[in-house]
Amino acid sequence: MRHHRKTLRRSMLAAACALTLIGTSACALTGGGSASSSSSAAGAATDASLAAGAGTAPTYPAPIPLADGAAASLDKLTYDGGTPTIAYLPMGTEFNYHLALYEGIKSVPGAESFMLSPYSGSDQAGQLGMLQDVTSRPDVDAILLISFDEHSLAPLVQKAVDAGKAVIIINSDIPNYPSPVDGVVGVSQRVANKKLAQYAVQHSDGSPRQVGILNGEPSYLDTERSGGFIDGLAGTNWTVKTQINGGWSVEKGNTAAMDLLQANPDVTVLYAANDYMAEGAALAVKSLGRTDVQVYGYDGDTAAIEAIANDEGITATTNTDPVAMGAMAAQYAIDLLNKKAQVGYVDAPTEIVTKDNAVTVLQNPDGLFPKPSKDY
Repeated sequence: MRHHRKTLRRSMLAAACALTLIGTSACALTGGGSASSSSSAAGAATDASLAAGAGTAPTYPAPIPLADGAAASLDKLTYDGGTPTIAYLPMGTEFNYHLALYEGIKSVPGAESFMLSPYSGSDQAGQLGMLQDVTSRPDVDAILLISFDEHSLAPLVQKAVDAGKAVIIINSDIPNYPSPVDGVVGVSQRVANKKLAQYAVQHSDGSPRQVGILNGEPSYLDTERSGGFIDGLAGTNWTVKTQINGGWSVEKGNTAAMDLLQANPDVTVLYAANDYMAEGAALAVKSLGRTDVQVYGYDGDTAAIEAIANDEGITATTNTDPVAMGAMAAQYAIDLLNKKAQVGYVDAPTEIVTKDNAVTVLQNPDGLFPKPSKDY
């Protein structure tokens, strides 16, 4: 029965990739190996130095219980052994960060994985349709999902859980997803961004500063990231002057930063809720000839880290190491399917990247996607 199911699985995945339209979505299939996982969450230790593609099972921090009512029951899983198949559904392949997560996911041995995604992160209807598709497929055992709008996705997530899939929300730390899920993997965004703000203040010259914030699209992600940075400024002589929607992208971040700085010339610090907006902000600062503006980002995008290393307009960022996070999420999914882990939240480690350590990060290209533009 399992052999028949695996044959069906391979043919369906191949067909799905063949039908994917270039430019509107992306699909990839990889075999992660046939060895079964022996990792146990109970003994897993925090390890920020995962080697993607090394053929070894990554470790991850022990899961923290989710809020009451937010945890799905593992008894619902229909997985019956063998090599599991993991479907990865990001919001869009326009973001390198989402592709970096997949680099980690597909590196994990003991599972087959594929990615199915709309190109644009604003195409929520596309993601909803893809979630419905993978929920109906008997060959899919686990779904790793990036959820910008948890409320619109929750009814379909419930259907996926009811269908026996292990559903794990990634790139988030939401403790109370509106429908029960099998796990959440991400970083403590509010905590990480609070630390970034505190770092920024502590490493300044002590003078008062006006801060402009580039928000992402309204969402839990932006609330936690921007809110965390604002939390870190409490009790300091730095003041948030204004906030503006930067739309998560380089282009929109550039436009928003231009508008913000021209309307508020006294702003000398820009915080962006992701690195793409920070990259756009750095371009705006350069275009305006401003040499007095610090730019802070969040994520750990390769281009942003290179900009820090090469003095190209970004002061610092929080590196969430998406390749490592993707590997943790895939291993956690495997362990949940085999009931070797508890439902909960896996808190991935972060690191503030500055001029002092950016080159060190870039000297580990296997842990980055895309790769750095040159050897460091």
